[in-house]
Amino acid sequence: MIVDKALYRAGRRQWCGDLSDELATLQASAPAGDFLWVGLKDPTIEEFAEVNEELGLHPLAIEDAVRGRQRVKLEHYADGVVVLVLRPLRYIEATSDIESGELMVIVGSHFLLTVRRGEAAPLAGVRQRLEQDEELLARGPQAALHAVLDKIVDDYVAIDEEVAADLEEIESDVFSDGDVDTGAVYRLKREILEFKRAVVPLSVPIHGLYGSPQSPVKDEELQLLFRDVADHAQQVIDHIDAYDRLLADILTAHLAAVGVRQNSDMRKISAWVAIAALPTMLAGIYGMNFEFMPELSASFDIGGQEVKYGYFVVLAVMVASCVALYRGFRRSGWL
Repeated sequence: MIVDKALYRAGRRQWCGDLSDELATLQASAPAGDFLWVGLKDPTIEEFAEVNEELGLHPLAIEDAVRGRQRVKLEHYADGVVVLVLRPLRYIEATSDIESGELMVIVGSHFLLTVRRGEAAPLAGVRQRLEQDEELLARGPQAALHAVLDKIVDDYVAIDEEVAADLEEIESDVFSDGDVDTGAVYRLKREILEFKRAVVPLSVPIHGLYGSPQSPVKDEELQLLFRDVADHAQQVIDHIDAYDRLLADILTAHLAAVGVRQNSDMRKISAWVAIAALPTMLAGIYGMNFEFMPELSASFDIGGQEVKYGYFVVLAVMVASCVALYRGFRRSGWL
């Protein structure tokens, strides 16, 4: 559906009538900075066909806009029409998930068409902020393209900060012997991968807007603005690569720490089993139902009374052996 449409003359918003009539008037006599801006959200084939009938877009651009699910790219068509496909992102605070959408921006000499899919690419605020800067808006549809691209990259920067905070929290838990959920580490790695898929391919299209001979942007001031956006995007890309490597190292360190703790636990268990095995062995020996064993009848005479001491000697041997084993394991670090 059409969420907004407007005619901009000299940077000021005006009411927009029939799209084809307005576009024909602009192409016939209007300055280069006057243009139409039409915004679509999740359009059906019929809705997009209606808009295309007015704007007369290239069939390949129409196919991409209708089908959706396009990769990030910049394409040039006849009559100076440029199509930029973006993947806007939204960070969900409650679950630390990164939700992606799709935004196609079609720019012509006197029009700009945005086709938005999903909830991760709100543009209402972009249009409102740009309408407050008449001088910039008067530079034409490329200025609106810059505003849209700048908003997407600013969202990337904000998500970059959130991911950095999540990564720092996990890193702190891992190296402070905290309780770390391995699943949380894998989920963050998956979100970083989603982040990477959206941001990394964007560097080439942005460069094509200011550093390519085929760039539709001829205004030097706008070229500087696009270059500034490219710098911000490159910073995010550098951070993402660092996050990906660091998270892999954190995961390796976490698994190594888990292995060390498990090894330590097994040593403790083995030590206690060894300590318990010795008295068990002695008790098993003397629990055998033999009639003649020397210790069973070992005794001495106290005041004419026979006192058998074998039982107490065996208990003392058990206790002394356990104490000796315990001290040995303590010195070796097993306990």
